[in-house]
Amino acid sequence: MLVRDAMSTMVLTIGPAHTLRQAATLMSVRRVGAAVVLDPDAGGLGILTERDVLNSVGLGQDPDTERAGAHTTTDVVFAAPTWTLEEAASAMAHGGFRHLIVLDRDEPVGVVSVRDIIRCWAPAPRRVPAATP
Repeated sequence: MLVRDAMSTMVLTIGPAHTLRQAATLMSVRRVGAAVVLDPDAGGLGILTERDVLNSVGLGQDPDTERAGAHTTTDVVFAAPTWTLEEAASAMAHGGFRHLIVLDRDEPVGVVSVRDIIRCWAPAPRRVPAATP
């Protein structure tokens, strides 16, 4: 199975000036664990994850004043839609992260997470027949 089969195509893109509260609200509403941070001044893409927000709050920082750009990972490993799920899982395991931005022709087309991969690898739940009286 390939990354394109598992990835979420709902890419939440935010700017570096978004507050952490704004980012967390958008991630919560869209039910995603990461946002792609597009910073045209820095010339690239980064990623802000729920863990980044949690770490900031845990340090006592104010999510209403802290900016996404200050907590964005910019040294990002990108996946291609044609990677196998094994390649994606290996990159995550070796890099110690849970999300990969998926690029196609240098454009973000999705995000694949550990949860997405597990969902594809886990067997479908078996239906237990209803008991007859």
